[in-house]
Amino acid sequence: MRWGAGVLALGLSGSLLVSSPQSADAEVRPAFAAAPAAADARDHSFVHAEAAPLPSVMADVERGALRVVDGYWERHFRELSNRRYRSPQVKGGYQGAGGPRCGGRPSVAFNAFYCRPGDFLAWDEQLMSAGYEKIGDSWVYLIIAHEWGHAIQDRVKLRPGRYGVELQADCLAGATLQGAANDGLVRVDQGDAEELQRTLAAAADDFPWTNQGDHGNAEQRIGAFRAGAQRGLRACF
Repeated sequence: MRWGAGVLALGLSGSLLVSSPQSADAEVRPAFAAAPAAADARDHSFVHAEAAPLPSVMADVERGALRVVDGYWERHFRELSNRRYRSPQVKGGYQGAGGPRCGGRPSVAFNAFYCRPGDFLAWDEQLMSAGYEKIGDSWVYLIIAHEWGHAIQDRVKLRPGRYGVELQADCLAGATLQGAANDGLVRVDQGDAEELQRTLAAAADDFPWTNQGDHGNAEQRIGAFRAGAQRGLRACF
């Protein structure tokens, strides 16, 4: 995926058609491509709780997204706080209701979440694979960047402002992915902005993670993401 020098502005750059559901042997178009890991990069492998083995390509995309998002916050966290940056734990992929509990509550199928009491991220691989097969790896990057945004909210203790908690996480995801592209941590293809826009619009209410009552409607989510991508972290507060 190559965004090049242009700003990631949902609905404003090139065009990319969302692929239809693909057969098992169909090629998934690579989109977000994480820059090669440095020799001393942190290990971003994670535990798959009760999950079936992942196709290697999607597991690679998840690891790449984790490295990109964590790398961005390692560089930019001090723009929001004087505290030392700490990466959240990643408990990674589960399947169905077999994921890690958070504060005594069970995980939810087709969802992704940040657990504040345990300071970890987790997601249902069914949610990841459903979007990955239909849309591409920008789906994976968006989910991870959004949930990482919740971990950042917990660290900086700043008011969510006009967006509210969920839309602010979308704004932080936009700032993260555009900022990572600007930093050379990820390459982005022309048209991936539209891919992300269509992701948010097409998936509304399909899964718990995209439930409009909790997360806002597609227009609101796109606007929040765009604000972060165009104006950076401070636009989210």
